[in-house]
Amino acid sequence: MSVPLVQMYRIARYVIAQKLRGNKRYPLVLMLEPLFRCNLSCSGCGKINYPQEILEKRLSYEDCMAAIDECGVPVVSIAGGEPLIHKDMPRIVQGFIERKKFVYLCTNALLLDARLDDYQPSPYLTFSIHLDGNRDRHDASVCRGGVYDKCVAAIAKALQRGFRVTINCTLFQGESAEEVAEHMETMMRLGVEGVMISPGYSYERAPRQDVFLKRKGSKELFRKIFALGKGRGWRFNQSSLYLDFLAGNRNYRCTPWGNPTRSVFGWQKPCYLLVGEGYTHSFASLMQDTEWHRYGTGINPKCADCMVHCGYEPSAVDETFRKPWQALKVALFGPRTTGPMIPEVEFSYDDPVLTPATPETTESTSASSNQHVA
Repeated sequence: MSVPLVQMYRIARYVIAQKLRGNKRYPLVLMLEPLFRCNLSCSGCGKINYPQEILEKRLSYEDCMAAIDECGVPVVSIAGGEPLIHKDMPRIVQGFIERKKFVYLCTNALLLDARLDDYQPSPYLTFSIHLDGNRDRHDASVCRGGVYDKCVAAIAKALQRGFRVTINCTLFQGESAEEVAEHMETMMRLGVEGVMISPGYSYERAPRQDVFLKRKGSKELFRKIFALGKGRGWRFNQSSLYLDFLAGNRNYRCTPWGNPTRSVFGWQKPCYLLVGEGYTHSFASLMQDTEWHRYGTGINPKCADCMVHCGYEPSAVDETFRKPWQALKVALFGPRTTGPMIPEVEFSYDDPVLTPATPETTESTSASSNQHVA
């Protein structure tokens, strides 16, 4: 764990308050997407494929402040698109800091060198740099050469200026545990606060679908990675029980309400990974009107291979508060990397709407879905 004590304390205080109030569903991190425009076209992301009129949309400063005030979370992750393109981003970040919210400003770092003077180091501000592996791996992932070197240079400059910096690393098909371990070692030497690591989710809008890991393959890969990392002092920007989940030692139900998403379309149902499920006008409506029982691994075929932090980190945090001794054990000794894995959740599609499409219906279903998204 690499999260500062003050941040852990504030989050713990928030979670305990929710439990004392008897709230079974509560948000933990606001996923804010103030724009979809980006200066990269990554193979695993379909955001930039929206029509031009959507790419020109922006959430205003007032929209962003209203979103954090509505849901009341202690942490906000600002993604996109590329947030540094947004001309009001410095003001938006400062608004969150003045509310004493912990801000993770997610960026591909291409503009970070030019924009760094717009921000001041603060315990409430972290630059979360998207970096998917070593030079060849990352540049292939973002479909452009030279990006890795610019990222590393920007990270070094931000660290020198005294900013908090973390790495957001998404793993795809073809990764080897050895090259991920090499990437972790490089990031530790660079001096980043920690790495948030997660398997990629197969976005329906992603231009390539063959790059995503399946659930069993994800667990096997993470076991190999964690085995290589034992005793090396790697710093992860995640809960220990989520890492244990990635290694196949725990099964969690997804809690998508834990990381609600506010984008240019409104509040997204049920999470930022699923498109075409609808939007609503307010956070209260999102929590009350979303049919949460229709989503999650074992329930909805769209969620079949998902192990992404946005749905499962809140589940792990909840168990951390119920079983702190288990979280401490994993934090001290790392996830178990040998022995049998926990059996997968059984799939049961009782709802005919959620029944996986047959080959005969796939084409018509896909066409209908695309029309709904548009």
